[in-house]
Amino acid sequence: MVIKHADRPEAERFWNFPQAAIEEVVVNAVYHRSYEIREPIEVRISPEDLVALSFPGPDHSIKMDDLRRGKAVSRRYRNRRIGEFLKELDLTEGRSTGISKILKKMEANGSPKPEFESDEDRIYFLLRLPVHPEAVTPELENSVDTSEKTSEKILQEIRKRHDVTIAELSQITGVTSHSVERNIKKLQDAGILERVGPNKGGHWKLKEKS
Repeated sequence: MVIKHADRPEAERFWNFPQAAIEEVVVNAVYHRSYEIREPIEVRISPEDLVALSFPGPDHSIKMDDLRRGKAVSRRYRNRRIGEFLKELDLTEGRSTGISKILKKMEANGSPKPEFESDEDRIYFLLRLPVHPEAVTPELENSVDTSEKTSEKILQEIRKRHDVTIAELSQITGVTSHSVERNIKKLQDAGILERVGPNKGGHWKLKEKS
């Protein structure tokens, strides 16, 4: 996007998601996933973020805090031959620089910091690139707020089934699980929705006014 200003000759130029960061996200997923697990790499793009999900997560030798700072160095490589192939295509350097490059490209673009997520067992790895805060198209500005539409879809499904899961809501609404959780948090903060019981085995309770 290009934004021109009346008070200076220089225009602002930025991407909703910098291409170099997207490339690194996809290459990282291809390089480090396990090909013994049948789950495919999932990449979703929404008006608010780009999310890549792969299985399993980073090796336990890598600390998540180091990963978020771009300082993590892998001691084990799952797919050395694939890494060599990607290196021949100039898609990777093979020096554990992919995450740090994503951080640098997002910062240079003026984008929010990327988010890295996994669980204690390192079953999955989720990498999220938030959209640039100024990357809003006229079509989106003139439409109903995307988040409000997602929240309404979530409420509609919960009215049908109080035990619907985050994963199911993600499939139904067409947004990422992260986006579903964020919208649910807003509904809970607004006093519209309540979680009864644990994440597994619990259910949703609507607190809407009749």
